[in-house]
Amino acid sequence: MPEYTVLIIGDADRWWTSMTMQERADGYAQYARFNQALAEGGHEIVGGAELTRTSDARAIPKGGGEVTDGPYAETVESVGGYYQVRTDDLEGLLACCQIIAATGDGIEVRPNVDPADRPS
Repeated sequence: MPEYTVLIIGDADRWWTSMTMQERADGYAQYARFNQALAEGGHEIVGGAELTRTSDARAIPKGGGEVTDGPYAETVESVGGYYQVRTDDLEGLLACCQIIAATGDGIEVRPNVDPADRPS
């Protein structure tokens, strides 16, 4: 069964710097709805995580070099978390993703490379 990575893209820092506790709770409730919708749709969550603030990141530039504090690129949007989902129903998965997209975060869904397609 194919696996997909659901990238949650937005201003992840806003959850911790400008949202009230109630706004955070309301947002997390939508993620709980998303998890429930995935389960009800027969989609299997096989991994994922919420990421910390971009200010906690450490970056190594392309080609190697000095490790620096903070994100590699200056950008308003960043990856705030991800889900690994196993499903045969991509359209159903995308429909479920509308739940968390409604919180104001962008969503990018990518198929994972099948290990069978890698060279030995």
